[in-house]
Amino acid sequence: MNPEMPRANIDDMRPEYDFARGKRGVHHEAYWAGTNVVFLEPDLVDAFPDSASVNQALRLLVKLARSKAVTPRKTAKASPGRGRRKAGHK
Repeated sequence: MNPEMPRANIDDMRPEYDFARGKRGVHHEAYWAGTNVVFLEPDLVDAFPDSASVNQALRLLVKLARSKAVTPRKTAKASPGRGRRKAGHK
């Protein structure tokens, strides 16, 4: 509370506000279930100024991760006939 504000001004409420039948915390669980807040590091704020830019980058990353370019390749084993040459052969 700001010490410069008189206490009476903080507690004043307009007469049209009626919370007599209000229930506290009714939407609390639904709010938290549907909210996904992520905090960006300061060096990323310029690159991602809004939710749309973050979503676009994440979708691109997911697409890239699912593509064949990212999947690890199987190492090719040398065939038995193509090993090192024995000494003395040209």
